[in-house]
Amino acid sequence: MNTSQNTAQITSITAFFSVCTLLTLCACNNPIDIKDHDLTLGMNQYLEQRGDLCLAKNSWPIDVTQREMQSSARNALQLPVMEKLGLVSSAIITADMRDEDGTHTMTVKRFSLTDTGKKYYLTQEMRSMRADGSTKIDQGDLCVAKLSLDKIVKWEEIKSDDHKRRVQVTYSYKINSAAPWTKDADIQKVFPMVAHILQGENTMQLQETLKMSDHGWIANEL
Repeated sequence: MNTSQNTAQITSITAFFSVCTLLTLCACNNPIDIKDHDLTLGMNQYLEQRGDLCLAKNSWPIDVTQREMQSSARNALQLPVMEKLGLVSSAIITADMRDEDGTHTMTVKRFSLTDTGKKYYLTQEMRSMRADGSTKIDQGDLCVAKLSLDKIVKWEEIKSDDHKRRVQVTYSYKINSAAPWTKDADIQKVFPMVAHILQGENTMQLQETLKMSDHGWIANEL
């Protein structure tokens, strides 16, 4: 082989390795494939820890003022129905109540959990979203059912400011161990969202955002 042929061959080999190196780098920079199986693991973990359907009744006893009764406030409507079902009991007491004008001594109706109601109180960290977007953390709540994954309907990758990969998962769910009293018509009337979620088993779609971590896909809340 003459010199020109050798040079051509070396140039071809160099070009070949340059292309291979470029392809390898491209492959390394491509996003890792997102698989439904991996997202399912993340959703199962999330619902196991955060899938309790609760009533936002975190602190007991709960005092209801005369003003709340007159304005048909949430507790004024919901707690008497729960009392009818034996979940709470009530008593008229005098208590110091704080409002925007300061602290006042007034007569209130105090609702306390009965032994039956205490069976549904779950003591663990509960996270909820405030109106301003901040996270509210409580150490327990009155819970009526447990949600588990039915199926992932769809998912889409979303942008993130912290450069972590995130996907928004749309899913349907199953209801496990619903409290029997949730079938009561009056309970469903005063807790319409709870009734809506219970009735939406296998059909209603919810969403959760998962992020990639060293341990796979996990929910933002975990």
